[in-house]
Amino acid sequence: MIRKLKSGEYRLCSHKIDPKTGKRRNLGTFKTRAQAEQHEREVQYFKRH
Repeated sequence: MIRKLKSGEYRLCSHKIDPKTGKRRNLGTFKTRAQAEQHEREVQYFKRH
C-alpha cells in the first residue's frame, strides 16, 4: 500500500497491521511513486518465492 506523505514523498506500508504497534509496518520511503511501485513489486516477488 503506497501513501503520499505531506513532505511529497511516498511511503510503502504493509497491508496488515502490526500487532505489536497497532500500526502498519513501514516498508520504505521513496522520492517518487514509480520508485515505491517498483519496490512494492520486489517485496511481492520475495514474499512469493
